Amino acid sequence: MRHNKHHASLGVTREHRAAMLSNLGASLIKHGRLQTTLAKARALRPFIEKVVTKARKAAAKTEAKDAIHLRRLALRDIRDEAAVKLLFTEKHKEFAGRPGGYTRIYKLGARGTDAAEMALIEFVPADDPGYKKNRKNAAKAKQAAKTGAVEPEARKAAPAPATPATPAAAEASAAPETPAAPAATEAPAGPQAPAPAEGEAKKD
Repeated sequence: MRHNKHHASLGVTREHRAAMLSNLGASLIKHGRLQTTLAKARALRPFIEKVVTKARKAAAKTEAKDAIHLRRLALRDIRDEAAVKLLFTEKHKEFAGRPGGYTRIYKLGARGTDAAEMALIEFVPADDPGYKKNRKNAAKAKQAAKTGAVEPEARKAAPAPATPATPAAAEASAAPETPAAPAATEAPAGPQAPAPAEGEAKKD
């Protein structure tokens, strides 16, 4: 039973898998890139990166016995002395400033004969800057450019149209202005009748 063993078995025995990864790793060290199936490329990636890490650690060691020990550990995985010597003497300099992520996988599509997923695995060049752009922001910007949407910053900067607070104010603003009616003037004062005296009675 394979309890808590999450590596790809590749459909072969343990000894066959170790020999397969050893041959693939030696070819990758010698040629820099390798075309194989996607499952094998994914299994080779952590395998070869651990060997490259051993080469980087050996270069940083001050004592020769420590470097030899790491080289023998690498020879246990990569069973090719020429490939290990190339990695520990020359190839490790390309990864001096890269703490991990030494390989890259490209998907090539299905193979014509048996429809197996093919891939290309290669070492990342020393002068490769890597991915620094945020993919989520790039996807949002691309979608906004396609649909013609306004960015939130531009939406905040644009002045909002003035809207009336109440429907009555809206009607007042929509109706045209009419000239104000002239103010009512007082009638000219005419001759007034004399007020009756106090003792006189009013005539019927």
